[in-house]
Amino acid sequence: MYAVAGQNRISVLHGLIVQLRSNNMKRIFLSAFAATLLAACTAYSQDQFQLSKDHDGSKIFKGLISRDLIEKDTSFRWYAENKKGFTPDKNAVAALKDNKDSIQLLVFMGTWCEDSHFVIPRFFSLLDAAGYPSGKISLIGVDRNKKTLDNLSETLQVTNVPTIIVMKKGKEIGRVVEYGKSGLFDKDLGQLIRPTP
Repeated sequence: MYAVAGQNRISVLHGLIVQLRSNNMKRIFLSAFAATLLAACTAYSQDQFQLSKDHDGSKIFKGLISRDLIEKDTSFRWYAENKKGFTPDKNAVAALKDNKDSIQLLVFMGTWCEDSHFVIPRFFSLLDAAGYPSGKISLIGVDRNKKTLDNLSETLQVTNVPTIIVMKKGKEIGRVVEYGKSGLFDKDLGQLIRPTP
């Protein structure tokens, strides 16, 4: 059940993935591919995903989704509940503000995943506090096997969700996986964007 407008773009992305896999220089081009993906994804505001049901009947979105989609879907009560009482790390807010014109964020999540339920609403609160532009974020839903449309999660070696990949000048500068190494995803994201000496 793809969104019709996204069918051609997904086919093009699939072709790029196949080419990257057959190329010995995959690592070199992986960053360029991710940058191209971010540009392609942010150029369109429509969602392009498949919808399926989990074993408990809840929704699983697989593919390019939006904040608006998960915020407004009444079956995702966890979104509003997990934003309450969160105060983002001030250094992370400052790092995002200072770098909002030079970085892009590629975010993998599972609508079925409790870690995503906890982190993603707070992640968007952090971005709001920093005034980070929504057009520089690509939100990708994965299924329980951590798969998304056209093998994007495998190509970018996403094995856990949520995963927040930070891109700068077409290259991955790092990623925060689940709660981060410190257990505070926002603190780790801030340090990744603006490392402390």
